[in-house]
Amino acid sequence: MPLRCYFNLLALNGLEPPRNFEDIQHAGYDGVQFADPPRPGDLDRCRQLRLEFTASGRVNQPADAVELAALWSAEGFGVSTLHVGWGIETSDEACRIIESILSASQKHKLDLYVETHRATIFQDMWRTVEFVRRFPELRFNGDFSHWYTGQEMVYGGFDRKFEFIRPVLERVRFLHGRIGNPGCMQVAIDPEQKPEPEYVTHFRRLWTECFRHGAEIFTPELLAADIYYACTLPNGREESDRWQQSLMLRRIAQECYAEAHS
Repeated sequence: MPLRCYFNLLALNGLEPPRNFEDIQHAGYDGVQFADPPRPGDLDRCRQLRLEFTASGRVNQPADAVELAALWSAEGFGVSTLHVGWGIETSDEACRIIESILSASQKHKLDLYVETHRATIFQDMWRTVEFVRRFPELRFNGDFSHWYTGQEMVYGGFDRKFEFIRPVLERVRFLHGRIGNPGCMQVAIDPEQKPEPEYVTHFRRLWTECFRHGAEIFTPELLAADIYYACTLPNGREESDRWQQSLMLRRIAQECYAEAHS
């Protein structure tokens, strides 16, 4: 089965020229990911264009998982990624939230992928691996820029940390496409740069390993400067064309997927 590539709709914010569902379809994406609740008619438009659709949301309390899963299931979603907690919960509090997500996923037959994201209970490599030991049925959305930059994975040895998080990599089923370096979590990639920067090679390794173990959805998520993701030039303009950069990240992911399944 080929890799399924979606486009995260939050990444449309601030694009020049503006883009829409038709542009996403024409660019060859298989679907979209909603960052906000769909507007009236959005899901029908996706169906007309034969775009698959996934959701995303935040679960802060156990009851949130139940409510969101019921809503998404009723709307026809089959997959969602989740920001879980704020990262300051006790272990008992975090485990109760995880249990509620696993239960809601099973009850509503909905794939709920918890995200490796800042300001969540999965912001930390060590704690996340500990959660996997307790809940091996967890499945992840890997947004590894949060770890690569936020925990500076090269400091202390990338290979060592790669092996440490292997239990997580083996459980990733969904990937948010963004590449960071040790100091900035969303950087522009120059395809002509030779040799390839080490941080790009590191992300290739992360993505390839995830694809080798069952990741099947890749979603570029290059976000705008007004929420402090895209870097800006002195004139205030973003340093790169995020639409074109997203297509480049998709190509890299497809290369990683082919390598993983060769």
